[in-house]
Formats: sequence, C-alpha cells, structure tokens
Amino acid sequence: MKTEVYSWRVSAELKSGLEREAHRRKMSLSALLDLAARDWLNKDESQFENEDKQLKLQQAAAKCLGVLDGDSPGQSENVRQAVRQRLNRRHDT
Repeated sequence: MKTEVYSWRVSAELKSGLEREAHRRKMSLSALLDLAARDWLNKDESQFENEDKQLKLQQAAAKCLGVLDGDSPGQSENVRQAVRQRLNRRHDT
C-alpha cells in the first residue's frame, strides 16, 4: 500500500515524454515512475557491486604484475625486454 508522497518539478518536455511512454505501455504515469525508480535503484546497486569486484581484481592483479615507469620514450617498443629482465631479476633473488 502506498502511503508516501513525493513531488518534484520537471520540464514540460520531460513530463510529456513520460506521459507518452506511460500511454504506450498502457499504464498510469505513477506506475511508470515507480517502475523507473525501482529499475534505477536495482541498476545502481548492481553497478556498485561490479565496481567493487573490479577494484578487488585490479588490486590483486597489481600485486602480481607490477608497474613499468614511463621515463623512457621508447619503452613501449621495448616492453617485452623490460618485462623479461624484471622477471629474471625476481627469480634470481
């Protein structure tokens, strides 16, 4: 049961677009707004979960991969050699 009221001002263009979409879907404007709000909340929640997962993956990968400094202008062309040298130094110690 709906007991709360929320109101806000929108442009005439947005209001007519919402009304058009509600009519196209054969639903009331309030039902369309409820649907839109619920979809947004669900999407927002999953977006944060995915961002957290990505951050954890990046942090785990950073521990394994390391970083190459970009002070050498031709470094990208010699990256294979630089990575091999680093790996060799790690395994030699």
